[in-house]
Amino acid sequence: MRATLTAVLILALVTIDAAGQGTSGRLVVLNKEDATLVTVDPSSGKVLGRVATGEGPHEVVVSDDGRTAFVANYGTGQSPGGTISVIDLTAHKEVRKFDLGPLRRPHGLAMSDGKVYFTAEANRLVARYDPSTNAVDWLMGTGQTGTHMVLVNQDGGKVYTANIGSNTMTILERGQNPMAWSATLVPVGRGPEGFDLSPDGRELWAAHSQDGGVSVVDLGSKTVTATIDLKTKRSNRLKFTPDGKLVLITDLDAGQLVVVDAASRKETKRLALGRMPEGILIPPDGGRAFVAVAGEGHVAVVDLKTFEVARRIETGKGPDGMAWAR
Repeated sequence: MRATLTAVLILALVTIDAAGQGTSGRLVVLNKEDATLVTVDPSSGKVLGRVATGEGPHEVVVSDDGRTAFVANYGTGQSPGGTISVIDLTAHKEVRKFDLGPLRRPHGLAMSDGKVYFTAEANRLVARYDPSTNAVDWLMGTGQTGTHMVLVNQDGGKVYTANIGSNTMTILERGQNPMAWSATLVPVGRGPEGFDLSPDGRELWAAHSQDGGVSVVDLGSKTVTATIDLKTKRSNRLKFTPDGKLVLITDLDAGQLVVVDAASRKETKRLALGRMPEGILIPPDGGRAFVAVAGEGHVAVVDLKTFEVARRIETGKGPDGMAWAR
């Protein structure tokens, strides 16, 4: 009997631990107007640390071990940024500010194989920063205006960008020769900005910031197979839920979060959040979404079962880019 009880207790503890792994972590938020990065305990909403960044920090990514954050310092107004802040999330301290030289307006960020991919909007290109050597070791031009956001697959063999001014998406693919890359331009609607890949890797959804639509790109044929007219005023970010069932889109000018059923491609909900909702982050557990409401100075925590705001976390002025630190 004692052995049976011991086995049951061990099984229960393992189950609890496994369940907890999906929800544990810290929320990392950038405040554009404050030029700060804050780390937050997502359960309590308590700010654990605050670090100064460069001017106009827009996007952030975190290393796989959760120890280091990389921040794209985009700049403000007529003062274009040209640095990436490297921040120790344990000590809450900027380790270094890497100077990108002639590359200006770094914005979108993505991590792959320990390296940081970023867009240099003013230079119409994507580049890669290697933290281990503290150097840019690769770059590739898009030839497109407003190369803004970027996503990269796990091995770094495919890179996707949204080009706001050219109304296109770029798909870069590495050939057998690591120096040989191919580029495919996919025309979409006006002002593509926020985009995401479906969890099954079959589709790319791009929200148009200027015409209220969303383009659905089939990644097999690299063509637009559907356009969804959501009549948004100014779409800003788009994210799939981890199970691929829902797509969340922030409408910056309308102050709303738009929820779309991915299978039917129909809108299911519009949730009023306040002035200027921008960045969206969905943790691995998929039960909630964090939405940065820049005009209100807080992050709204949205319950993805009830589609209600469960909490608001005050972070600073102009919250936007977010990341999850395990």
